[in-house]
Amino acid sequence: MQSHGHHEEVIEDSNPTDNSEFNALLVKRRSFLKGGAGLTAAAFFGSFPLSSFARTEEVGVNLARPTSLKFSAVPHYTGDDMLVAEGYRAELILPMGTPIVDGVEDWRDDRMVLGESFKYRMGDNHDGMWFFGLNNHGYDPKHSERGLLAMNHEYTNPNLNPIENYTKDDPLAEKIYQKRRLASDVRREIHAHGVSVVEVKRTPTGYEMVKNSPFNKRYTSGTPTKLSGVAKGSEFVKTKIDPQGLTSIGINNQCGAGLSPWGTYLTTEENFLNVFARGADKTVIGDKNDKRASRYGLKENTIGDDAYAWHTPTDGEAHEFEVWDATAKAESVLATDDHRNNFNTFGYITEIDPFAPKSQAVKRTSLGRFAHENCAFVPPKQGEQLVFYMGDDARGEYIYKFVSDAKWSNIDIGGGLKAGDKYLDKGALYVAVFHEDGTGEWRELSKENPALADFTSDAEIAVFARLAADKVGATKMDRPEWVSVSPITREVYVTLTNNSRRKEEEVNAANPRSYDGKGNQHGHIIRFAETDGQTGGRFRWDIYLFASPFDKAEQNLSKLTADNDLSSPDGLFFDPRGVLWIQTDDGAYTSRTNCMLLAALPNKIGDGRSLTTSVGKETHMGAVATPDTLRRFFVGPQGCEVTGITMTPDCKALFINIQHPEGRFGAVAGGQTPRSGTVVITKKDGGVILGESLM
Repeated sequence: MQSHGHHEEVIEDSNPTDNSEFNALLVKRRSFLKGGAGLTAAAFFGSFPLSSFARTEEVGVNLARPTSLKFSAVPHYTGDDMLVAEGYRAELILPMGTPIVDGVEDWRDDRMVLGESFKYRMGDNHDGMWFFGLNNHGYDPKHSERGLLAMNHEYTNPNLNPIENYTKDDPLAEKIYQKRRLASDVRREIHAHGVSVVEVKRTPTGYEMVKNSPFNKRYTSGTPTKLSGVAKGSEFVKTKIDPQGLTSIGINNQCGAGLSPWGTYLTTEENFLNVFARGADKTVIGDKNDKRASRYGLKENTIGDDAYAWHTPTDGEAHEFEVWDATAKAESVLATDDHRNNFNTFGYITEIDPFAPKSQAVKRTSLGRFAHENCAFVPPKQGEQLVFYMGDDARGEYIYKFVSDAKWSNIDIGGGLKAGDKYLDKGALYVAVFHEDGTGEWRELSKENPALADFTSDAEIAVFARLAADKVGATKMDRPEWVSVSPITREVYVTLTNNSRRKEEEVNAANPRSYDGKGNQHGHIIRFAETDGQTGGRFRWDIYLFASPFDKAEQNLSKLTADNDLSSPDGLFFDPRGVLWIQTDDGAYTSRTNCMLLAALPNKIGDGRSLTTSVGKETHMGAVATPDTLRRFFVGPQGCEVTGITMTPDCKALFINIQHPEGRFGAVAGGQTPRSGTVVITKKDGGVILGESLM
């Protein structure tokens, strides 16, 4: 995701490869863009089970997908409040700093709360989340009255720490690596990262937290986690604090998220680079170890984001903060003599069982290490392998697929972390190549691939997945963010948020726009369908939607109007009915409108046509959007990102998050500090979201 506030557009750009954007061995052009536009919702629902959600008959309400969008579109808006479609209410809950147990003081506008207290209060910058139905103290995928809300906290804003601790002119900032910060402020930030799990219950207007629930728990950048999978115990993750390579010091920069088929929370580590520093390194610049660190953005004498500098406090406990310094020290004989490998223990899909608060989070290393945005799975079928899709959110990075070795069994629903051991620790990791003819292929990242012969093991490939993907010629994409799989068609949708550095001469069919020297500033959504089954090696693709202001003719290839135009699609979520929800994280269109949430009714690949962009690149586009199939549903307050999205099984409540708002959004009564928070959207008549009115 883009960074704002504390991080002012810190977007990683560490892919130096000149990978051919498409495989040179192209088959002759295929006419795959045919047919399919006439599929109906009834036909869809007869084909695929909605196995990750409750079925219609189980929740007792009509969950048929709408045939068209009938609500009045929310207009463009630049104010400090939030707007939602007529007939709906939006309620703010769980703002940053809210205590989740008794004995913790309320958030104070002077920000003088103890950093350690964030182990027991909502963290900062709410992001990806999921609603887990709770019934009889356990997971119930059809229960909506009570549930556990698992939620990410991506990073921290300046308004987390006391005002007097920030100055614009820091005399120590000239040498960034030597900058010094207060231990109290760094502790506050460490514990404001991570994940919150809170119990919520339905109220007449939405939902509220159940304070002191035994399930309420925080996982932070200071909460030890387990390592599991192919890299567990390998030389690459052995550290000074754990020479066995079995644990990590915490979780960090949690961004998008998702559900596992068995009912656990799959959180992600995205911009983990930000909190690490690397000083004058004994590693020779250009050698193997340096290339590994640099490929993940950590070059010598740098900090991922200098606003953090977590390694610098001198007023803390012994060795408390040096774990964030990944420098290979000159005096070290072994890698475990310093903290260089701590960096390698971050960047993974991380599994949390919200129903087992005494358990540790588990980093699933077999799914690869990169800037994970989120993780989405294909609705499973009994006796078939599970398939997960992931994006690496940085400029010019890749799209990945993981196929588990184990075959799905329905008896594993509710199986917790043991089920995760079964399905996420052994399998095959692949990276995507998009061909210009509208086809694509998955290239395996393992020692079975001769192109990776110079890697010593599958553990090395997983820990340095980016380098392996470079070697096999993966297609560089315009910042792959959220991934979501249609429960109707099983097609995979990926937001490519934007890429300000995409040059006109570098466009390709899957990333075909660059304008006015600003690259692909508005982004697009690509989709693909497997052609050899979900575990197969080939797919076909098209671009579902080109984001653009409605009045930018050469960019507005999807013919958007003032009722549905958007910029920088980011969050992406298919609800149980097959409605697609699109969220934005924009900096290129905010003079006209704040970030937003749109509802969409996509069809499937093959419903559009081929076209040539104004920069001369031929591509494959889905059907033109209309207000009946794409419409603006919500607009957030000024300065915010609209992100994090989940829905109750009965589709009567939609949860979204408002990140880094400006003005006084989320401030305590009479206060001036804006705060991130969760918004619960419900229908005023108590009905199903986008359903027919009950009044």
